[in-house]
Amino acid sequence: MSVLPEWFALLVFVLFGLLFGSFGNVVIWRLPRAESIVSPGSHCPACGHQVRGYDNIPVISWLVLRGRCRDCGEPIAVRYVVVEAASGVLFGLAAFRYGASWQATVAAACFWLLLVLAIIDLDHMRLPNVLVALLAGIGVLGAVVSEQFDVTLAPLTYGWVAHPLLLSVLGAALGMGLSGGVAALYGLVRHKRGLGMGDVKLLGALGLLTGPYVVLALFAGSILGLVAGLWASRGSELSETRIPFGPWLAMGGIVVMLGGPSVWEWYAHAVGIA
Repeated sequence: MSVLPEWFALLVFVLFGLLFGSFGNVVIWRLPRAESIVSPGSHCPACGHQVRGYDNIPVISWLVLRGRCRDCGEPIAVRYVVVEAASGVLFGLAAFRYGASWQATVAAACFWLLLVLAIIDLDHMRLPNVLVALLAGIGVLGAVVSEQFDVTLAPLTYGWVAHPLLLSVLGAALGMGLSGGVAALYGLVRHKRGLGMGDVKLLGALGLLTGPYVVLALFAGSILGLVAGLWASRGSELSETRIPFGPWLAMGGIVVMLGGPSVWEWYAHAVGIA
């Protein structure tokens, strides 16, 4: 893939991101409801009519139809086009950060899974094991291939240790260990669950993909989650407000995969430890 011009590679990634965003909407809707993601084809949830091919072009079709079903005229949620656009942007960011490379492909796949997981968690307050397992599988496979064939696939942030598989295992242990410890401590103090096992598993998967920088992903996700909690708890106790943590961990993971070492260097200089 390195022979592709930079602008063309970026365009290809963005277009594939839009297509995967359209498929992501299918997964987001059907997977939590235990429905097949293969059949039936895309259809209007209001009238049941199957969506025509020319009405299923990511982003463009929604704009042309002005956000309504061609058959029944019922509104189509704006979130569909937001997910498609977000997927295109994330694929583009992967290509911009890693160039026309297999590493960019790994990053794009991870970003897509994190986007889908984030939306499902927002809707249902849970992170499907199958998607978290896919994310972890990418991390394991990428680290093994990197270790055996001297290529750079995963962790996406490694560079200071010659053994990527070791970094992935360390990252997974840190991710699950820290989050599991926090969850256990919160349960002992508050006598209720504050962090779900889905979040712990997600941090383990992120650890496989980011190595020790998973700590930075947890920190960033915690800050974003705290801000979201304060906003959601307006007029009530923060401790009594339930918010999904997965979306903020996903955002923290994406930030770290795009520039973990740079973010850490900036933070270390800001607090005077480097």
